[in-house]
Amino acid sequence: QVQLVESGGGLVQAGGSLRLSCVASGSIFSINAMAWYRQAPGKERELVASITNGGSTDYADSVKGRFTISRDNANNAGYLQMNRLKPEDTAVYYCNANLKLTTWRTANFNCWGQGTQVSVSS
Repeated sequence: QVQLVESGGGLVQAGGSLRLSCVASGSIFSINAMAWYRQAPGKERELVASITNGGSTDYADSVKGRFTISRDNANNAGYLQMNRLKPEDTAVYYCNANLKLTTWRTANFNCWGQGTQVSVSS
């Protein structure tokens, strides 16, 4: 019923920038919060940044001052602007949305995208 599609990943040199996008589609009534997670090889998935429907944001300490999360509520989209990238930012980045369906507005559902690879070379 709901699909999250990420784009914008790729290979970049250290110090460079990338902008990830996430578009949610399907029977969506509203999106409560959106977030970006990442998972590096051999490591657990970790929260990178989150944003509420009111625009409040939170960041992992490792990306504060370098990454910016934003969203476009009208288009059910979320973004992650990543600046001053480091090799340790290399990971698969996943979009996450906590949302309500048009057919079930009293419950919240947690949805994930398929992930997009970000690789930062030194």
